Amino acid sequence: MNSNALKSIIAAIPFAFITGVQAQQSDNATHIPYAEIMTVFENLGDTIDQQIRVVDIGDDLNVGVGILRRVGARTEGEEVTAILHHRITEVYYILSGSGILVTGGDETDPVEFPADVTAVRELIGPSGRRTVTNGQVQAVAAGDIVVIPAGVPHGFRHIQEQITYLSIRVDHEQVLPTGYVHPSLD
Repeated sequence: MNSNALKSIIAAIPFAFITGVQAQQSDNATHIPYAEIMTVFENLGDTIDQQIRVVDIGDDLNVGVGILRRVGARTEGEEVTAILHHRITEVYYILSGSGILVTGGDETDPVEFPADVTAVRELIGPSGRRTVTNGQVQAVAAGDIVVIPAGVPHGFRHIQEQITYLSIRVDHEQVLPTGYVHPSLD
């Protein structure tokens, strides 16, 4: 995807997801400009998930905004390796690409991520990995929004080439670092 295509898609995002959140009190807004989103997107490199900002919106609630890109995942059969976040609700806004997302289902082989891992501390909060069968299977593509409540396992069964999406992380217990700003934006 080129930057002009991403710019057009981001311009169409309902900014209610990323504006209306603010740094310390609930009477102001935090703006996350297109340039910041693009800076983080262009610096993804080999990583699949980068937080852009984490904002304290009061009442023991943070909102994190990140950008993710996944490439060519394909799982044969009914099993999917899924992740679940114990305390973070995620809202995905698919920017480009498409895939088959599996949510919920029967869980086996639980593995919890160590608390000292950077992804747990800065991106996703306490989380783990599960093998899932019998989950809800949904095709997702550019323009779609998916809401994944805390505790629901989710993973892609198939991705057509790549999928890029914004993740709005609703942090119910303020486990993510308040005031986090991606290092490339310093």
